[in-house]
Amino acid sequence: ISPKKTYVLRFDGGSRGNPGLAGAGMVLYDAEDGSELWSGYQYLGTRKTNNEAEYSGLVTGLQCALSLGVERIVVQGDSQLILRQIDGVYKVK
Repeated sequence: ISPKKTYVLRFDGGSRGNPGLAGAGMVLYDAEDGSELWSGYQYLGTRKTNNEAEYSGLVTGLQCALSLGVERIVVQGDSQLILRQIDGVYKVK
């Protein structure tokens, strides 16, 4: 991992039921060549909402990227709520 390079974190989370059985996944890519550098997933339990699962994927992915030495990152996900909160479009309660 080079601190001068940019990396891409893709995350997702979901629950069966809302709340329900939930999990999250995350993958870190090299932004230049698209190669996969790291991936992970986590089981979150039986009483999590979809939004909680999405946030878990984001936070865990960012924590892992930081622990690997990543300093420049682009975050991608399919949750409009989370991405708009990160961008400051939506307020976080």
